[in-house]
Amino acid sequence: MQTQVAILGAGPAGLFLSHLLHLQGIDSIVIESRSRDYVEGRLRAGVLEKGTVDALVEAGLGESLLREGLRHKEINFRFGGRNHTLDLDDLSGGRYVTVYGQQKVVKDIIAARMAAQGKILFETKAEEILGIETTNPRVRIVTKNGEQQEISCELVAGCDGFHGISRETIPSSILKTFERVYPFAWLGILAEAPPIFNCVTNVYHEERGFALLSMRSRTLSRLYMQCDPNEKLEDWPDERIWDELERRLEGTEKCTLVRGPILNKGITPMRSFVAEPMSYRRLFLAGDSAHIVPPTGAKGMNLAMADIRVLAPAMIDYFKTGATRLLDAYSDTCLRRVWKVERFSWSVTSMTHNFPEESRFDRRMRSATLDYLTSSKASGTTFAENFVGLPLENSEVQDSERDPRTVML
Repeated sequence: MQTQVAILGAGPAGLFLSHLLHLQGIDSIVIESRSRDYVEGRLRAGVLEKGTVDALVEAGLGESLLREGLRHKEINFRFGGRNHTLDLDDLSGGRYVTVYGQQKVVKDIIAARMAAQGKILFETKAEEILGIETTNPRVRIVTKNGEQQEISCELVAGCDGFHGISRETIPSSILKTFERVYPFAWLGILAEAPPIFNCVTNVYHEERGFALLSMRSRTLSRLYMQCDPNEKLEDWPDERIWDELERRLEGTEKCTLVRGPILNKGITPMRSFVAEPMSYRRLFLAGDSAHIVPPTGAKGMNLAMADIRVLAPAMIDYFKTGATRLLDAYSDTCLRRVWKVERFSWSVTSMTHNFPEESRFDRRMRSATLDYLTSSKASGTTFAENFVGLPLENSEVQDSERDPRTVML
C-alpha cells in the first residue's frame, strides 16, 4: 500500500489529523489495532477547551458537538465541607469549556472519514516502522486476517498512545523521557443519575482525599475518586463506591448524592510523562505517545488535539510547498505548550490529592491553597486561563534555537 502519511492510532489525534489532511487533498492511512466498536465505545475525557471546540467546528465536525455539548462557564471546588465557585467566563475574558465525551468526538470524526471514503484499517497491528531516516519510510502491519503487509509513505504520525511502537522507533541515544508516577489511582464510574451540580466539581476531604463530580449529559454522571493504585475493581462493589463518595462530600453545606445504576467503572493509574523530542526525521509523535498528564486538569485530549493543530498545518505546508521549516519546528513548538500544561495538571493534582506519609500540617496547607485559589482574583485568573486552555503557539522556532534532532534532512 502507498500513501502520503501513515498514521498510527485511531484516537482523537490520529483521526483529526487524517481529517485535516483530507480537507487539503492529502492522502493518509490510519492504522488501529482495536475494532471500530471498541474505539467508538471507550470512555475517556469529556471536557473540551474552547480552542479544541473551535478547531472541530472549523473543520466541519461540530454539528453534534454544538447541539449536544454542555457549556460550562464555572467550576466548583468543595473543601472544608463547603462549595466554592470560580467564574471561568469572568476570569478568562469570556472563555469556557464544553462537556462532550471523547467517544462522541471519535464517532463524529470516524463518520466524517467514512463518508469521505477515508482509509482506516481497524483490527490491524502496526509491528514496525522502517526507514524513518530515508525519504521513503514504511510501516509493517499485520491485518485482521493475519496477512503481513507494508505501507509506504512520506511521513509517519505516531498517535498510537503511551504503549505504542512509535516512540520506541526514536533511537535511545536521541530520546529523553521524564516521568512522575503518582502513589494513587482514580476509581471512575459512569452512573445513570442526574449530576448534583451544573458544572465540574473538584472535592477535597482532608482525611479521605479527592473526588470529582462531572457529567456526560443531564442524566448521566461521571464520578471519580482517589484510591490506592493496587486496589482491584472487585474490591469496590457499587454500594461501597456510593458510600465512599458520600463520605467525601460530607460537610456543613449539604450536598445530596443521587445514586443510580452504575453502567461502567474502572481504575486508572496516574502519571505525568513527557518524551523529548516529539519528532525524529520523518516521524512525528502526537498525543499520549509523546506525553501523559494526570486527568485532574482535563488536559489529555485537549493537549493531543493541540499537537495536531500544529502538526497538520506543518504537514500541509510540506506537501504544498516542499518546505520543512514548520515540520522541523514542530517538536519545539509543541513542547513549550506541553510543559506548561504538564505543570498545570501536576499542580491541580498536588493540591487536591492526599499523598502517603503526609502530616496533618501538609493537608491543612492543601486546604489553605484551595482557599486562596477560590478567594483571590489573581489566583483564580491564573487557574481559569489554564483550565479553559492556553493559546496555541504556532510561531516558528529560529534556526539557531532549533533542536537538531528534529530536522527532517
